[in-house]
Amino acid sequence: MLQQRTLKSLTKAVGVGLHSGQRVELTLRPAQPDTGIVFRRVDLPQPVDIPISALAVTDTRLASTISTGGAKVHTVEHLMSACAGLGIDNLYVDITAEEVPILDGSSASFVFLLQSAGIELQKAPKRFIRVTQLVEVREGQGDNLKWARLVPYHGYKLSFEIDFDHRVVNSTGQSVEFDLGSGSYTRDIARARTFGFTKDVEMMRANGLGLGGGLDNAIVMDDYRVLNSDGLRYDDEFVKHKILDAMGDLYLVGKPLLAAYSAFRSGHALNNKLLRELLSHPEAYEIVTFEDEKLAPAGFAQPARAW
Repeated sequence: MLQQRTLKSLTKAVGVGLHSGQRVELTLRPAQPDTGIVFRRVDLPQPVDIPISALAVTDTRLASTISTGGAKVHTVEHLMSACAGLGIDNLYVDITAEEVPILDGSSASFVFLLQSAGIELQKAPKRFIRVTQLVEVREGQGDNLKWARLVPYHGYKLSFEIDFDHRVVNSTGQSVEFDLGSGSYTRDIARARTFGFTKDVEMMRANGLGLGGGLDNAIVMDDYRVLNSDGLRYDDEFVKHKILDAMGDLYLVGKPLLAAYSAFRSGHALNNKLLRELLSHPEAYEIVTFEDEKLAPAGFAQPARAW
């Protein structure tokens, strides 16, 4: 049986929110089978649990925000991406503010935290959402066109193309494909950092966003160059970060997908729209488990290796 996974022990981190600039403490704790991933706002007078789901996403401006009632957690996508990459099914995320800490701007720190806590197999079958029909969402036309789609695939594969009119981005790879069955999430995707442009910083900060951002947790570019002294971690780091984000956004559906995802200029909003479109068509997917691990797609049977 292909089993569900949680952590062996709890692990903690302290950082600041990318947009809020607030100090935040994060505690990742094991959870029972079939719990799913649950964010818990422990700073509120009465702690509030926010289980992940595509329908719990209430804001997608520059990040994915989940909420229930008046309680929110912003910028969940990098941690969710790490959980997707390592196959974590059940987890409690205790958080002392309303934004997940940005740490180094990638998911590598979350991967390190999860792997250092240890990954434990549980006595319950891992449940997948297997896409059985093409599902697609599109927005805009011509130069403003953007789209994202899911098609049936025995595994999990993502391909993404970006289109930024910027000399630095244009000089790097603008499309990438990652297959969980043949690639290594920790090696190929996890270290890609979020990125931004100096010309946008003032506007973001005027709107109360990007208050915790800097060269230690983002790639920052002016009109001509990357300002980070250490340069890029991957030749195609920009588009790889979009894959990282997409993996986190899509994992908010609550179970790993068996599908091929492809997208052009997509983002948090369109990724969530794609999940809602999928869920609105029950005939387009089914919930499956694998009693025989050998029948499961490559990439899911073995826990991801450490660095």
